[in-house]
Amino acid sequence: MGLLDSEPGSVLNVVSTALNDTVEFYRWTWSIADKRVEDWPLMQSPWPTLSISTLYLLFVWLGPKWMKDREPFQMRLVLIIYNFGMVLLNFFIFRELFMGSYNAGYSYICQSVDYSNNVNEVRIAAALWWYFVSKGVEYLDTVFFILRKKNNQVSFLHVYHHCTMFTLWWIGIKWVAGGQAFFGAQMNSFIHVIMYSYYGLAAFGPWIQKYLWWKRYLTMLQLVQFHVTIGHTALSLYTDCPFPKWMHWALIAYAISFIFLFLNFYIRTYKEPKKPKTGKTAVNGISANGVSKSEKQLVIENGKKKKNGKAKGD
Repeated sequence: MGLLDSEPGSVLNVVSTALNDTVEFYRWTWSIADKRVEDWPLMQSPWPTLSISTLYLLFVWLGPKWMKDREPFQMRLVLIIYNFGMVLLNFFIFRELFMGSYNAGYSYICQSVDYSNNVNEVRIAAALWWYFVSKGVEYLDTVFFILRKKNNQVSFLHVYHHCTMFTLWWIGIKWVAGGQAFFGAQMNSFIHVIMYSYYGLAAFGPWIQKYLWWKRYLTMLQLVQFHVTIGHTALSLYTDCPFPKWMHWALIAYAISFIFLFLNFYIRTYKEPKKPKTGKTAVNGISANGVSKSEKQLVIENGKKKKNGKAKGD
């Protein structure tokens, strides 16, 4: 007999049981959350993080519409300051994770989470929290693209990467601010030091482009990162490392999705026949917040030099 054919009382009992189980599961998950971070900014509830991510997606949708009949902003100085600021932030995160894990005697093979208030463990948890915050700051990458009317740079890969990293890392900080979580954040922050260094240099204009021949290798470095992540996580599963198994499997699936997306970007950008250059600067599928050659040649910073009602170079 199907559920719809059951007595009304039976259906209500099933629904009531399901709701009670859901509530109990919710309470249980919060009971095992990391008590050290519960009073840290953004960590009391997922709603602030979800709200920021929702506003980000709304801006991705509405921002280009708002800019449609407006001239693009010229933001060279802002981009230089922002990108090199991100270099410093990511270097700080990398240093804190490296020194904290080294002093705590962390293993790169298997490391469980220590929820104690040991000075090194709290240092690692704090560094991971800053890593989570940095992913929210990176939403500005997209904002700058849209304000500069570089909408072709706001690809699915770009939005998927930014939105999921910030949103999903809230879960990581809430429940596993330490242990195996340190490895991926440490590796990624190191790569972002290199990436934002490229972005910052590219923002100086076309005169420096000849020194930035290595941009394709940033995409290759990202691809290597995802393969290392899968290998490291698979090894953790093989050794039965005491870390949430569902997080291991979710991370493997997440890394695989990035491999497909970044590989597709790499092939389209570097392997397919070249199209006439338009002065756009792109790298690693997320695109550099640099300043293109066309902007340098045809745009005056105060926006006075125009053609057909639009700032030249766009």
